[in-house]
Amino acid sequence: MSDQRRSFADDLPPWPVVDFAAFGAIEVKPLPRMRKIAAGFLARNWAMIPHVTHHDDADVTALEEARKTANAADPAAKLTLLPYLARAVAQVLGEFPVFNASYDAPANNVIYKKYCHLGIAVDTPNGLLVPVVRDCDQRGVRAIAADINALSEKARTKGLPLGDMSGGCFTITALGGIGGTYFTPIINAPEVAILGVCRARWMPQRGAGDAIDWRLMLPLSLSYDHRLINGADAARFTRRLADVLADPANLPA
Repeated sequence: MSDQRRSFADDLPPWPVVDFAAFGAIEVKPLPRMRKIAAGFLARNWAMIPHVTHHDDADVTALEEARKTANAADPAAKLTLLPYLARAVAQVLGEFPVFNASYDAPANNVIYKKYCHLGIAVDTPNGLLVPVVRDCDQRGVRAIAADINALSEKARTKGLPLGDMSGGCFTITALGGIGGTYFTPIINAPEVAILGVCRARWMPQRGAGDAIDWRLMLPLSLSYDHRLINGADAARFTRRLADVLADPANLPA
């Protein structure tokens, strides 16, 4: 193989071959088809994109109260925090266009997108799928919630056609229903960033007169492509996102 066609993987030691049965009982199962496909994409993205993950917290105390009030007024809506987060991300992407871009490395170009379609990671029995919710910057929380619910149900029951998973600008992956604090989500190429969120938790903050003020804080984990985005950009992005989430008036219903 010529030097021009070699990759760094060609110089790595071979993968270890182990007879696990020599150490005890084992069970062998084939990798499900969807997981096999995802494994290839994830390995490529992790190897080819220089990832950095920036962590922060957003105060969602007022937003949670607004969400509960909205659900009390319309119980059928069953709004979660996710559509509010998607609407906030869409707003902030408009203010930080480098996060709504793609890097064309062979041509050394940056493609800035004038639309805002968000991928929403969905955990399904067949593996992780990422349906795309269109035009999140032009729609309210309830319309975004309806699309997320419909696409998530379709992903879990019928599966998704390629068209429902294409055209995303930025991905949100939420582990709030499970737990945890922070993690490092892998960027979904050709996007240049992905936001991971975990379960909001009550944390003490310094209040007036040094009093303890308990606030509901949402952990944010923003992975970004360091070829295009610097650490200061990521810090400003998450701080602005936290500011938007702090005031429910910022998020049209």
